[in-house]
Amino acid sequence: MTFVVTEPCIRCKFMDCVKACPVDCFYEGEDFLVINPDECIDCNVCVTECPVNAIYQDKDLLPEQREFIEINRRLSQMWPRATAPSTPLPEREQWRGVPNKRQFLQMHEPADP
Repeated sequence: MTFVVTEPCIRCKFMDCVKACPVDCFYEGEDFLVINPDECIDCNVCVTECPVNAIYQDKDLLPEQREFIEINRRLSQMWPRATAPSTPLPEREQWRGVPNKRQFLQMHEPADP
């Protein structure tokens, strides 16, 4: 089993989970975080740290959030590892609690610096 970052994280990306993760299994896109399922040790620490309740165990996902299992797997192979919190998104509080944000997810590879 593994934990999965779901829709509430989109455009929020508070990063509290990254600080708490003992194995650095988070990967970071422009406006979303994902968990690499092969690296997650199923410790549950990130769940309690997420201020928008976006992280769930894969077996506990609602049907409309199950696509995030594959999204986390795929994007964790494309995005850079998040080993320390990055600069918070300035509009994160505006997006907290906004439903149906899936269409805003940027799923491309990050641009080279």
